[in-house]
Amino acid sequence: MIPLFISIRFLDILDILLVAFFLYQLYFLIRGTVAINIFVGILVVLFFWWVVRLLNMSLLSTILGSILGGGAIVIIIVFQQEIRRFLLLIGNHEFFNRKNILQKYFSASFISISSQSLKQITNACRNMSKSKVGALIVLSNRSELLTYVQTGDVLNADISHRLIESIFFKNSPMHDGAVIIVNDKLKAARCVLPINDDLVLPANFGLRHRAALSMAMETDSIVLIVSEETGHISYAKGTNLTTNVSHETLFSFLIQEFMVKS
Repeated sequence: MIPLFISIRFLDILDILLVAFFLYQLYFLIRGTVAINIFVGILVVLFFWWVVRLLNMSLLSTILGSILGGGAIVIIIVFQQEIRRFLLLIGNHEFFNRKNILQKYFSASFISISSQSLKQITNACRNMSKSKVGALIVLSNRSELLTYVQTGDVLNADISHRLIESIFFKNSPMHDGAVIIVNDKLKAARCVLPINDDLVLPANFGLRHRAALSMAMETDSIVLIVSEETGHISYAKGTNLTTNVSHETLFSFLIQEFMVKS
């Protein structure tokens, strides 16, 4: 009996599956962005380097090896936003959710948004939708969002639809930017949210929708949008943007997110 040329262990199969999984997750993070072209280019160079090594082409192999050897720093610089999103994705994964012991001990002081506050928020969205007042409301799911809170005016106020509507009233000095809600409190107003320029959105979506989706992708928060042009209510969670929903649908979604999972 002729022995097999290659012996495959269980760990080899596991190794291949893990590499395939991480490559898929990386592709999922950067698809639709300019970084996907750079990613494909790196894979082509890496594949070419492997072929050159198998053919024992020493000079070309050494040159490509030197380029790829210092490529780690280049990758960190080029993919800094994607790497940040990947690390945030790991930190916000269900494995680290409130049912996890470590998460439970380190975030025991976090208070979920109450159903009464959610009702006030959806009522504010309904009223602003009718009068076509633009709004951007960030609802934190687990984190304090201190980096973004510090970009605005800290209020730490009780949540009410009148307060939210007065903040986004066109003549209000705080109507620009976003409202951030943390620990069942309206934490701050006039906050600056991150903008991901690589996002591909339809032309009818403005800066609010882009900022909302960027914020939802980078944090564990849910971001609500009221369009100033159309009055439509939308919300962003993770990489998904759901548009033109009724305030009843919005309330049901928020109850599912903040009450059922608490």
